[in-house]
Formats: sequence, structure tokens, C-alpha cells
Amino acid sequence: MSCSTGRGSAYNAAKSNAVRETMDILFEISRILNTGVYLETLSICIWLCEQGINSEALSLVIKELHKATEALKALKI
Repeated sequence: MSCSTGRGSAYNAAKSNAVRETMDILFEISRILNTGVYLETLSICIWLCEQGINSEALSLVIKELHKATEALKALKI
């Protein structure tokens, strides 16, 4: 019984490492493209896309949020 648990645990660890590595790669691409998206935000965006959210619409919303943030920063100066 402990053998199957051990294998399941090893599988989950490998899967977790693969997910982490994929996220690291996607975040590095995001950084290279200078998107200004944080790792947590990227994770949420990926999850939303996996849930069926239109990625192009999500991209437009993020761009608008960035513009609004920049406008607010400009007002504070």
C-alpha cells in the first residue's frame, strides 16, 4: 500500500515541478516582452484561459488596466 502512495507522491512532485518550470518559462517570456505582468497575475490569466475565458479579450482588459494605472500614477505626480 505504501508503494502506491509513494509512486503517487513522486508523480505529484514531478507534475508540480513541471508546472513550476512552465510558469517560470512563461514568466521569463513575459518579462522579456516587457509586459509588466507579475507572476501571480500571469498565473491567474493562465487559469482564466484554462477555464475558457477568451484570451484576446483578457489581453485587452489587462492593457486597459495598465493604461488606467499609468494615468492614475501620472495624476499623483
